[in-house]
Amino acid sequence: MTEFDGLPALRSPIAIAAFEGWNDAADASTAAVEHLQQVWNARPVATIDPEEFYDFQVNRPTVSLVDGESREIQWPTTRFLVASPPDTDRDVVLIRGIEPSMRWRTFCDALLEICHSAEVTQVVLLGALLADVPFSRPLPVSGTGADQAAAQRFALTSARYEGPTGIVNVFHDACAYAEIPTMSFWVHVPHYANNPPCPKATLALLHRVEELLDLPVPVLSLAEESAEWEGRLRQATEQDAELADYIRELEERSGDAGMRPLTGDEIAQEFEKYLRRRGGQAGPSATGQSPW
Repeated sequence: MTEFDGLPALRSPIAIAAFEGWNDAADASTAAVEHLQQVWNARPVATIDPEEFYDFQVNRPTVSLVDGESREIQWPTTRFLVASPPDTDRDVVLIRGIEPSMRWRTFCDALLEICHSAEVTQVVLLGALLADVPFSRPLPVSGTGADQAAAQRFALTSARYEGPTGIVNVFHDACAYAEIPTMSFWVHVPHYANNPPCPKATLALLHRVEELLDLPVPVLSLAEESAEWEGRLRQATEQDAELADYIRELEERSGDAGMRPLTGDEIAQEFEKYLRRRGGQAGPSATGQSPW
């Protein structure tokens, strides 16, 4: 069921997981895990055998050329990678998967087996959902924490959704049953701009990862892509009066307590955390130029 490529001894590892499919609007959450994989040079350590969990007519395998000659089939699956971020005393297990077509509970058992083997101390689940939010404002992040203090620390808006669910919530429940501390972050993606990628949504999730681990995540190229994404949408609203009116309505609606401006003390606290994560060096915002 599980293929290991040598599971190393890890330092108080935390797992960060995202899954393609219903839980991944605009591919924002899986893009966050892929970004972490690249900037932290994560190495693969295990995969889930896909045979029991996927309908290959829905998630088809792909074929690619190796050295321009031999063909190699790549099967849709869920992969585990290990990263050792610089300047921290813990490792990170990255879980990059696809929502299974069947046997969800067995699938979660397989994920938990690897988490237990790696002695994971906490699981963080990333998701993305479509919502009525203005692209011009910070994209909200909702979710659930291990306790109320965690929810307040990460400024999570309360998740009040009821209805059909996906593998993120099912795995969250399985982790809780297994007594593994678990929290989830869901970024709200503008439904009128849901074609992937959505770099601004991916950035919102990565900022939560930064806060959680209290260490910097390099995001410069992604920040530039986010600015370009916003620029394209702003241009679209200038050419579409109906869309512009709708965005203004969303902006007015979003001006509630959850979107209130930060106080001076809160700005100072956030800037102190920003400097601490980056070794005390002031970033571009210190000169009046926003890095975003």
